[in-house]
Amino acid sequence: MTMDVSYVARNVSLPDRFRDYAQEKFSKIEQLSTRAQGLEIKVTKQTNHRHSDEKLTVELTVHGKGKVIRAEAQADDKFAAFDLAFGKLLERLRRLRDRQKDRHQKRVSVADATAALPLVQPGQSLVEQVMADQAAENHTAPEENGEVPVRIRKKVFPATPVSVDDAVDAMELVGHDFYLFIDESTGRPSAVYRRKGWSYGVITLDADHPEAEVQEEDVDYRAATV
Repeated sequence: MTMDVSYVARNVSLPDRFRDYAQEKFSKIEQLSTRAQGLEIKVTKQTNHRHSDEKLTVELTVHGKGKVIRAEAQADDKFAAFDLAFGKLLERLRRLRDRQKDRHQKRVSVADATAALPLVQPGQSLVEQVMADQAAENHTAPEENGEVPVRIRKKVFPATPVSVDDAVDAMELVGHDFYLFIDESTGRPSAVYRRKGWSYGVITLDADHPEAEVQEEDVDYRAATV
């Protein structure tokens, strides 16, 4: 399958030599991702007016079935920036491929998955046995009424505010169906999740207006950067 390749240049020209240089490496992407359908190569020239140096940023985005993988890098030369970004992209594609292989290998039948489970003891209900097993695992004794305390495991992760688009990219990169983040535009806790096809959803909590009605709107992915 041949990928659709598009180029975006901002404040810089892309000579044929650069396009030929990039095209020589496309086969590596197709080897690591058989579902890759498109590749966007964005080259941006950033000028610092306070200093004489100019930086070039190369951003690579691979689109596939349900996946969006991105990588970017900066350098003084567009070829050097491309090589740095391309190396990051290949590493992320390798990690994604390895995760998919691990998931496929871990699929087992119901019989295999339940083979090691103990049989229910005669004269003891399944609920009673499960409660006793849970109490043994948690090193807790059942209460007088036969109930075992419910345990809730809490985890706290450090969070840096990001945009909704970056949250989508992060979710696709790690291969999850949802991703929790702080929306940098509102400062509110949010969750992005995958829907059917090439669509995503975002849920945001608004503690400042608890009586307000639910608000909905449709936006395009990276509409401001196209």
